[in-house]
Amino acid sequence: MPHFAVNLTFLFTEIPFLERFAAARKAGFDAVEFMFPYDYKFEDIQAQLNDTGLRLVLCNLPAGNWAGGDRGTAANPERREEFRAGVARGIDAARTLGVDRLNCLVGLKNEALPEAETWVTLRGNIHFAAESMEKAGIRLMVEPVNRLDVPGFALNSCSQVLSLLKEIGHPNAYLQFDVYHARRENEDLAKVLHDHLDRIGHIQIADCPGRHQPGTGETDFRFLLAEIDRVGYGGYVSMEYIPQPDTPSSLAWLSSYGYRL
Repeated sequence: MPHFAVNLTFLFTEIPFLERFAAARKAGFDAVEFMFPYDYKFEDIQAQLNDTGLRLVLCNLPAGNWAGGDRGTAANPERREEFRAGVARGIDAARTLGVDRLNCLVGLKNEALPEAETWVTLRGNIHFAAESMEKAGIRLMVEPVNRLDVPGFALNSCSQVLSLLKEIGHPNAYLQFDVYHARRENEDLAKVLHDHLDRIGHIQIADCPGRHQPGTGETDFRFLLAEIDRVGYGGYVSMEYIPQPDTPSSLAWLSSYGYRL
């Protein structure tokens, strides 16, 4: 059975963020992730982890001004120093919170720049992050985001991320395999899983379309989750979906698929 984690940015949003840890524990989870810790005191988050016994398995590097429309800074050559300062801040958060994986959202392309310049910028920044995080004992994830949900995002597909990682050639850079984004890009989920298991550092799930819990869309999760077990993936499978109609009700998909936390 996959080892499930729950994303506290997406689930349990019926209650304030710092209360979601206890709610996740009460629901039966032993691991959580969330997008950004930077708007909170790290010690407050750590207190929740300590009180609940939950393990934090992933959070994101800083991604610029999220409320202002930023979705990362790694693709922008004018924000190179900001990105690298964000890597240092992410490492500090990871050390404080005991997390050994950080995800990079690379951000939007500057459409005025040639594609080649964006690619060179990404290559340099991702290599820098992988190298810096390796020294700290932290793995770097790189996540594609589909072009339908976020037009202009610099990396849309698993294949694009994998090509970038191959060019970089750094052992500490991995694909964050987000099943929802891959389906929106019409990628072959099983092929990605089978052909690139060694480069998959983390898996997130949501059904497609809608981005709700498994069973609400077109993705064959009975097959996919069984396949994740069959190939020997040893990491976490995190629920990063918009619960429908609410978080407690949405978790019924687990028992309907034969899983118990």
